[in-house]
Amino acid sequence: QVQLVESGGGLVQAGGSLRLSCAVSGRAFSRYHMAWFRRALGKEREFVAFVNWSGGRTTYAESAKGRFTISRDNAKNTLYLQMSTLKPEDTADYYCAAAGKPGTLWYSSDDHDYNYWGQGTQVTVSS
Repeated sequence: QVQLVESGGGLVQAGGSLRLSCAVSGRAFSRYHMAWFRRALGKEREFVAFVNWSGGRTTYAESAKGRFTISRDNAKNTLYLQMSTLKPEDTADYYCAAAGKPGTLWYSSDDHDYNYWGQGTQVTVSS
């Protein structure tokens, strides 16, 4: 079993920055591909960013490209999402997710492919 706990959310003005963290406990963190998703009020959960098990490959949603950076520290069992130039439309609950899939080349932006989820952290961007 894997447990994920997000932190770092909060209220920020448009143009500001936040760094989200996801602490992972349980089975070896380095075995899991990781991703961030978000869900805005009244909308479906959407993919934000992905990082493979080693941290060597990342993929971003178009809305996140150039503004967000996903990274991981396998020694600290922690996933990060650095968010910059935040916009009001980034307001959402942000979730980290883990996928126990084999292969360095595996990737998915479909939330159904992820086995474990955190409880979410709220990000509010004021205009």
